[in-house]
Amino acid sequence: MCFSLGWLQQILIWAVLVGAVIAIVRLLLPAVLAQLGGAGSILLQIINIVMWAFILIVIIYIAFGLISCLVGSGTLALPPRVH
Repeated sequence: MCFSLGWLQQILIWAVLVGAVIAIVRLLLPAVLAQLGGAGSILLQIINIVMWAFILIVIIYIAFGLISCLVGSGTLALPPRVH
């Protein structure tokens, strides 16, 4: 089965954790990279772009996996949960 409340719970927990990590990184990186001057500003922008690109790729992967569950092929390949 592709959908369950446990699965939705895990996705929401991971979304909160990723959001918290992004907030912390966006808070700390400017202070750390300010010591590099102009190069630090460009590096900060590059890190920000790469971080958001990765997040969007994961969102697209999950969205297409959910769509495949809806049409019946069920190819969502998330790692199994270990109890």
